[in-house]
Amino acid sequence: MIVVGGGNAAMCAALSTREQGASVLVVERAPESERGGNSAYTDGTLRFVYNGADDIIALSPDLTPQEIAATDFGAYTEAQFFDDMARITQNRTDPDLCEILVKNSNAALRWLKTQGVTFMPNYGRQAYRIEGRFKFWGGVTLIIRGGGRELIDTLYKTAQSKGIDIVYNAWVKELIHSDLGVSGVIATIEGTTRRIGARAVILACGGFEANTEWRSRYLGPGWDLAKVRGTKYNTGDGLAMALKIGAQSFGHWSGCHAASWERHATDFGDLSLTPNFQRHSYPFSVMINAEGRRFLDEGAEFRNYTYAKYGRMVLQQPGQFAWQVYDSKTTQLLLAEYRTKHVTKVKADTLEELAEKMGDVNREQFLKTIREFNAAVKKDAPFNPNNKDGKCTVGLEIPKSNWAQPIDEPPFEAYGVTCGVTFTFGGLKITHEAQVVDTQHHPIPGLFAAGEMVGGIFYFNYPGASGLTSGTVFGRLAGRSAGRFAKEHGRA
Repeated sequence: MIVVGGGNAAMCAALSTREQGASVLVVERAPESERGGNSAYTDGTLRFVYNGADDIIALSPDLTPQEIAATDFGAYTEAQFFDDMARITQNRTDPDLCEILVKNSNAALRWLKTQGVTFMPNYGRQAYRIEGRFKFWGGVTLIIRGGGRELIDTLYKTAQSKGIDIVYNAWVKELIHSDLGVSGVIATIEGTTRRIGARAVILACGGFEANTEWRSRYLGPGWDLAKVRGTKYNTGDGLAMALKIGAQSFGHWSGCHAASWERHATDFGDLSLTPNFQRHSYPFSVMINAEGRRFLDEGAEFRNYTYAKYGRMVLQQPGQFAWQVYDSKTTQLLLAEYRTKHVTKVKADTLEELAEKMGDVNREQFLKTIREFNAAVKKDAPFNPNNKDGKCTVGLEIPKSNWAQPIDEPPFEAYGVTCGVTFTFGGLKITHEAQVVDTQHHPIPGLFAAGEMVGGIFYFNYPGASGLTSGTVFGRLAGRSAGRFAKEHGRA
């Protein structure tokens, strides 16, 4: 068995295939120091179905009795997950794939635990302490201890302990294909092109977000100017080789996950810096473009449900940037990455001085926008960061629906952001067993897919923390199905 790719979905596929008794070769394009695809760049959160505190405690054995007593973990039911997927994707998500994702999400985390992955509640990012008690919000309660990098290191360690072979610096460029199906790959390994035979191949090597030309072709004008939040190796090679042999494209090829990102971030992800480039505290801000105007509803929803689409809206602004503006009432709520040295930040004691320091914003319009915003804030609603508090604006063309507070208490701070693309939504059509389907609507023997390469799950937007969950669920499924296929067909 060959698994092409080296991220979470690929390693879950490899481990799942190994559970079927098959020998497995993982072919990773990146060097060992950059292994893990986009998964290595994530903060390690996962969205999954849980029915209460007992499910959280079962996955987080290090929780103390004091932490349990001081926390409202709530619940996140199948119905809520289905509702979020339907609402966020504008009812476009493929119902069968969505059902596989939702109904297998809890089991996926429990399986990850058996592979050595450890979890803990995501205090500080998904829960605020109010009157001495934490309350989790937004359906994202657990995080992997050590984040995405630790997830990858753990899965590789487990894979090696189970006899899975791993080759780095291995660039797979073609599938070996005949009328009988797929029977291996052609790869360049350390400068030498080799044919590697296999009973089946699982493609789990990401989307095309790191391919500037493809971004312009499929996502549209201006996307060549976006930053890439993750790996530079996700250039669509797996998609290209599958399409070349007749695989069927599927899903939202003009859509992607894109967030507000540090304005002067590196062009591609940097494992030592990238976690510092997130700018996800915007629900407590006023976001201003170069013209000095607001252009979105910062408080439309919890950030879990808006951050993956707001990057696109920033990219559409003049100059492809914006500023997040805060006053002293909310700066204490900013996430840790706002306090690093890798940040475009200005601070001032007056709004006039802040406008001057921002430099590339229309000063007069900015001051007018802030005055109008402050006057429109509903005064009688209490501010509560743990809930959609309904503290909104009244009468503005673009409202702020929650967490609206006047920007009137110095010192004032502004943070420059641009668009960072995470992964693309378009992919391949698969069966309910993760087997790739061709343009004749027939499964391609010996070819399976997982992770970002699966099309049809996300459209327009993305419920935060669904990516790692999807990679785990469909990686396990692809590995299980490919292992069974290899047993049944017995091809060399």
